[in-house]
Amino acid sequence: MWGNIAIAFILAFIVAFMATPYTIKIANKIGAVDIPKDKRRMHTKKMPKFGGPAVILGFVVSVIYLIIIMSIEGSLDLFNEQEYGKKLIGVFLGIGVIAITGIIDDIKTLKWWQQLLGQTLAAIIVVAFGTKIEHLDIPFFYRIGFSEAFSTIITILWIIGVTNAINLIDGLDGLSSGISLISCISLLIIFLMNNSPMIATVLVTALSGALVGFLPYNFSPAKTFIGDTGSNFLGFMLAVVSILGVAKTYTAAVIVLPVIVLGLPIFDVMFAIVRRLAKGKSIKAVFKPDKGHLHHKLVEKGFTQRQAVLILYGMSASLGMFAIILFDSGIWKALSFLLMIIASVAIGYRNFTKEKEKKPKLIDDK
Repeated sequence: MWGNIAIAFILAFIVAFMATPYTIKIANKIGAVDIPKDKRRMHTKKMPKFGGPAVILGFVVSVIYLIIIMSIEGSLDLFNEQEYGKKLIGVFLGIGVIAITGIIDDIKTLKWWQQLLGQTLAAIIVVAFGTKIEHLDIPFFYRIGFSEAFSTIITILWIIGVTNAINLIDGLDGLSSGISLISCISLLIIFLMNNSPMIATVLVTALSGALVGFLPYNFSPAKTFIGDTGSNFLGFMLAVVSILGVAKTYTAAVIVLPVIVLGLPIFDVMFAIVRRLAKGKSIKAVFKPDKGHLHHKLVEKGFTQRQAVLILYGMSASLGMFAIILFDSGIWKALSFLLMIIASVAIGYRNFTKEKEKKPKLIDDK
């Protein structure tokens, strides 16, 4: 198992790391460049936004290689009762739809409903090939079984929701890719503790490797953005792999654990929906970009872009650790851990605001 995990990570890392410089060159040739046209954007110069294909390539090469090798050696049965072969076909077809939609959007800029159409089609394909949320386990309470129709609907909504959550949080150098990496690592730990299917472990490890290969080009100061191709792919894969990885568990929530791990982007997108509905008073307003996201608020508070990204990394890592402790040790230890984190953050923020208030006084004295 550990050999497969190591191969999945390293191969995806190398391919993504080597491919990213080529995507930067391609971006400039095809016009996949982000030009800061409004105050909402946090960068001041034009930037290639075509890093997504490098991440996808690293992931796909790693996964396909391991599927072939594991099938030959007999450690992976794609045609068992779980029908992983069929499910993987659906996943790769869904990736194709997400990639095509994202590439067109990065070059031409699609309308919101066109992006949503691509995301919905990808989600429908995944569900049609057998990947579904079939039940909900409430920790320490009971299991709720879903009907076929409800299972289909909730799975499609989950995939679309997480895809947009990662897409919308992509506002600072390294933010969406870093948070996705933290989410991948958290899910990987849960999968290993849960003895989840090997295919889910391989998928999330390959995704981690591809992100580590891409992050050196994306972290502040960025040389390239991941673009809508990449952010949609990350959200799509995190949604799908979370279903595949925790589908066996009877001791923790099939949905609750991934929701906690992905809590930061999910909260951000839900708050954005409520905020935009209240401001615009129409469904159409939900799809209008604004400067109300968490990263915008942190920068407004006086943090640098890099500090804001690191703070959000820390928040995401804390939620991931909370989910891991909840799964392994129960609710009380998880809650005590979270309370300690909240107390530490509150003290640290108070000190930061005090230091910030002192600076103008020093200037006035001069």
